[in-house]
Amino acid sequence: MDEKQVVQTLSWFYSLELGQVDLYNAQSHQVEDIYLKKALQRIAVIEQQHVDNMAAEIKKRGYNPSPVGDILGPFIARITGSVVGYAGPIAILRTDIAVEEKAMRDYKDFILKSGHDEHLFDLLWSNLLDEDFHTAWFANKLRELEKNQGKLHPGFVRH
Repeated sequence: MDEKQVVQTLSWFYSLELGQVDLYNAQSHQVEDIYLKKALQRIAVIEQQHVDNMAAEIKKRGYNPSPVGDILGPFIARITGSVVGYAGPIAILRTDIAVEEKAMRDYKDFILKSGHDEHLFDLLWSNLLDEDFHTAWFANKLRELEKNQGKLHPGFVRH
């Protein structure tokens, strides 16, 4: 990747991470489960660290983060977070798993293409691991809710 492609990819991740912050914050206002609410808020804090790290990396390379990402990403994420939130915690978790899995695929791809910049390599790996941890937590919570849903509805059987 040349420098322009690296900065464009960093900018895309900046927008993605910014959207995740707003998505998880919006969702945290839609759930009653205190554990899920607190987890979404905590994950939003971690995603904000990713935003800050991406912005710093973009600036280090002599550019500024895209103002479009600052406007559109949060707007779309808030709407999505609110709409999905009304569908309930299972829908929230399924959506969040899909978002995190997309981020992980893209981080893995960027790591393979990013070259020999050790600082960038470490930053991308750090973010990838956080996304993986978030996915695992969401998947575990989803299994718990689906299991409990079956207990609440004895006639409910999954095939």
